[in-house]
Amino acid sequence: GVGKTNIVANLAYALSKRGKKVLVIDADLGLNNIDILLGLTPKYHIGHVLSGERNVEDIIVKGPGDLAVLPAGDGLQELTQLESEKKMLLMDELDKVSLGYDFLIFDTGAGISANVTYFCSAAHEIILVATTEPTSLTDVYALIKVLHQKYAQKHFRLIINAVNSEREAQSVFRNLSAVTDKFLRNVSVEYLGFILSDPNVPKAVRQQKAVMDLYPYSKFSQCIQ
Repeated sequence: GVGKTNIVANLAYALSKRGKKVLVIDADLGLNNIDILLGLTPKYHIGHVLSGERNVEDIIVKGPGDLAVLPAGDGLQELTQLESEKKMLLMDELDKVSLGYDFLIFDTGAGISANVTYFCSAAHEIILVATTEPTSLTDVYALIKVLHQKYAQKHFRLIINAVNSEREAQSVFRNLSAVTDKFLRNVSVEYLGFILSDPNVPKAVRQQKAVMDLYPYSKFSQCIQ
């Protein structure tokens, strides 16, 4: 509920509009989000790749701004806990198509499930999203801790979403940094930026469009840029 999917969709849209080739992977397997958010109706999903029925190229759909989306399945519980061989199969398939893109962005699920930590550990960069709510910060800290202890991840970047000012965002960042500095050695959390609270975001969600597509001059869109 911190706005990960919205940030991923609009970041991908912004990059695509700047001439970059972007593939968004809906990595919240079993609960499709990104295609619903963007008003897409895919015929196939990651489940069809893992079963061998389709390859990755077959299931990619075009989104707004010419970005590409790899959809997850809807309500498929078997996808929420993938076996190691299935994860490797998916990564092999992604390797094949990755040469055609400048950016692959994984929109993971929430929490610290095996799927979430696997996709985070496979990525070159981990971008965390937090809000001002205390529960959000404890969740972010838990994910950092697991990725550091189990996967030796040391560098993280943080976006503070839905704030009223940059000052508020900086305060949230300082609180998280103080905890990680105290309890997790050799971990660095970099402040990547903030996104202002914006009434245009829920409006765009209801219309199943990217905020940057509908409201390019909104506070949210300016922050994403």
